[in-house]
Amino acid sequence: VQLVESGGGLVQPGGSLRLSCAASGSTFNTYAMSWYRQAPGKERELVAAIHSAGDSTHYADSVKGRFTISRDNTKNSVYLQMNSLKPEDTAVYYCNALGYGLGLALTEYWGQGTQVTVSS
Repeated sequence: VQLVESGGGLVQPGGSLRLSCAASGSTFNTYAMSWYRQAPGKERELVAAIHSAGDSTHYADSVKGRFTISRDNTKNSVYLQMNSLKPEDTAVYYCNALGYGLGLALTEYWGQGTQVTVSS
């Protein structure tokens, strides 16, 4: 599975961005998908996750009520809608896939990351 993120950029505080992650392969709908972020000097942290069927989601407390994760299994894509952005949301955002695919081993994949900068 290859993951390619897009949609990052510079936005003012209070603004919105929508991140997209496009996945290759035919087993996308078997993977749980997540968005992580890593700010300079900080550890990578989980932002949001969505079940393979899209019927269950999880959010970090810091983004609850502001961010929404969604997926479209027909397009092999996962999205992160980010509203009411704050300077502390500034980070590189990574797409993550976790699952078994067609095999027996739990496998994890990462995208290359997309920079989100919230600044006036």
